[in-house]
Amino acid sequence: MVSMTRAARDLAWPDLVWSHFSRSPFGGFDERVAAAAAAGYAGVGLFANDYRRMRDEEGRTAADLGAVLERHGMVLAEVETVRGWWAHSGPTRDACAEVESWAFELADELGVRYLQAIGPTEGTLEEVIDGFGSLCDRAAAHGLLVGIEWLPFTNIATAADAQRIVEGAGRANGGYCADIWHHERGARDIEMIRAVGGDRIFAIQMNDGALAPTLDDYKADCLAYRVPPGDGEFDCLGFVRMLADMGVRAPISLEVCSTELWSGPVEVAAQRSADGMRRVLELAAV
Repeated sequence: MVSMTRAARDLAWPDLVWSHFSRSPFGGFDERVAAAAAAGYAGVGLFANDYRRMRDEEGRTAADLGAVLERHGMVLAEVETVRGWWAHSGPTRDACAEVESWAFELADELGVRYLQAIGPTEGTLEEVIDGFGSLCDRAAAHGLLVGIEWLPFTNIATAADAQRIVEGAGRANGGYCADIWHHERGARDIEMIRAVGGDRIFAIQMNDGALAPTLDDYKADCLAYRVPPGDGEFDCLGFVRMLADMGVRAPISLEVCSTELWSGPVEVAAQRSADGMRRVLELAAV
């Protein structure tokens, strides 16, 4: 049930997508969609495990979610997150296959554009490359782009780490997610990002924050203390200008993981992030 007005796979820069993790991980799908539509987003993201929860606990199907999206003129742009894709057998492979099945269900029904993959990985580089290529092949059968998000708390910590896997696999639908948080709090290496090529950055995640972490635990910090673009100390203007100069055409996902915003009204969280991103784009003049 793809939107009659615009398909998720037609979204492109500077369309805005409201990431699933701009709210707490489970619940409130209808309210998220309504708030995103009111704030002028083109689409929303969904955590695959929350779709599983909605199916199992609420009896909702992908078509049911599609009806909500259609009612608000919205699309499901992205699904997160597959892990363990490097495994070819055993419990890790089985768990990954289950998450993939939920994502593929959504893609087949709703025309989802993008699937996010993350580490950590195990095995040799050759085994990891082969696993990513296999994931891309499975996803391609459902019309999905696949991006590796580099995360400094995993062994795919930098753009260069992800590049070895993506280029080794050599799949047309295999690329990257560039999240400004993991740039600013990670390697902070512009040339490393430029090296992956703008045509292969399939997802952009924008947010802002303090340059110095609030918590010692990187993962916990990045899931609690983000702020809308322009409200923190990150070089949002420079990051956006870099992506534009690279020719990146992916839509811009607002992933503002904030316990403060999670606890407040959903409409406020959606509007503040959208407004901040629009100001950044205006100031960047791209």
